[in-house]
Amino acid sequence: MKYKRLSKEQLEELHPEFINFLATQSITAEEWITLKTEKPEVAEEEIDVFSDLIWEGVLSKVEYLENISERHMHLFHLTDKEMKLLSVKVMNPEIDLRTKVGFDWFKRNFQSDFVEYLTASKAYGEDKNVDKFELIKQGAVITKGDLYKWFDQIME
Repeated sequence: MKYKRLSKEQLEELHPEFINFLATQSITAEEWITLKTEKPEVAEEEIDVFSDLIWEGVLSKVEYLENISERHMHLFHLTDKEMKLLSVKVMNPEIDLRTKVGFDWFKRNFQSDFVEYLTASKAYGEDKNVDKFELIKQGAVITKGDLYKWFDQIME
């Protein structure tokens, strides 16, 4: 597998797409049932291929990722050529950016000496979707980029 197998819940959500995928493999509903019982390893391989196809489609469209922890925000803009990073570090030990109180504190104090910023960019490796997936594996979530865009404006 190139990425990660979809969860049972994700597969259930994508049931119509999975049926279409099996149809493109010339696998009927009856054949799928037989495959699962008589050749489970082949059925597992089909699920893995489907999972990779779904991930490939999702990752090719991702433009923004966020990874927010207690005192750090890593905001990524994934362009065609490179990954751009806006990194925020809060040096107030009483603040947790994952909470409403902590984030509200940050919005009021984003220009204070208790907040540090860093920007960076990095070219993709051989496969940009694999690079994006690595960020997701490390805890980043796909977003519309509102936070990144807000920071980008205030930093200009």
